[in-house]
Amino acid sequence: MIVFRLGRIRTPQGPGMVLLLPFIDSFQRVDLRTRAFNVPPCKLASKDGAVLSVGADVQFRIWDPVLSVMTVKDLNTATRMTAQNAMTKALLKRPLREIQMEKLKISDQLLLEINDVTRAWGLEVDRVELAVEAVLQPPQDSPAGPNLDSTLQQLALHFLGGSMNSMAGGAPSPGPDTVEMVSEVEPPAPQVGARSSPKQPLAEGLLTALQPFLSEALVSQVGACYQFNVVLPSGTQSAYFLDLTTGRGRVGHGVPDGIPDVVVEMAEADLRALLCRELRPLGAYMSGRLKVKGDLAMAMKLEAVLRALK
Repeated sequence: MIVFRLGRIRTPQGPGMVLLLPFIDSFQRVDLRTRAFNVPPCKLASKDGAVLSVGADVQFRIWDPVLSVMTVKDLNTATRMTAQNAMTKALLKRPLREIQMEKLKISDQLLLEINDVTRAWGLEVDRVELAVEAVLQPPQDSPAGPNLDSTLQQLALHFLGGSMNSMAGGAPSPGPDTVEMVSEVEPPAPQVGARSSPKQPLAEGLLTALQPFLSEALVSQVGACYQFNVVLPSGTQSAYFLDLTTGRGRVGHGVPDGIPDVVVEMAEADLRALLCRELRPLGAYMSGRLKVKGDLAMAMKLEAVLRALK
């Protein structure tokens, strides 16, 4: 029993009979026995693109009752969230086969990671058992199907796909289930500087694909500013912006005048892999290869931009 006398914590009392002063003392009971909870099964994407339902069983006990009362308001909820976050981060870095074959090793790693956080709360996790409920989708060894498109993947397709078609001299756009890659070695239609840099289609796509579709109605519907940072193989970063906050909107090279609502970061190789359907957008986002910083609600408004492009 943790007793507070006039708001000040005293030495833990009990077990047994404890004398309390009415109106002066308040108390909180702490159960020192080992308890258990389960992390409900949740859908996760592994490193190789498989989608699986995974849960876990966790056993824990309180070793310092004072810390458990003073540092965390809701100890059970905090421990559940910590266990779920640690499980998610650990599984996103591994392929499906490794998850199935090395569950005990992963469970031991989760035990250490959870304890690193919960020891400061006076709580220690004794056992973690990982449970793979079902494999909802097998690993994607081949290019993904059209039903795996996400908002960011569609935006990249519109940016780069429109530029590649324009660089190819107005060639007809491919079907919705294919991505046509134009060889940059062959001389395209006469354009100034078209063969000066192999990175030209990326820049031209970001600068020209959206401009004809910007309107005051789109600005009124979205009302957000986006910045796209593309990391080149040389290590340099190329920045583009899409400002849909005033007028008819603006799109260009560089950073916006103000602070963007959403910043999207990705490597050029990952961007091209998304276009070729060699990389799942969900797996790329959750594994950290594709990063979104800022207001997620604003990021979801990219759907309005994609509808305008159609």
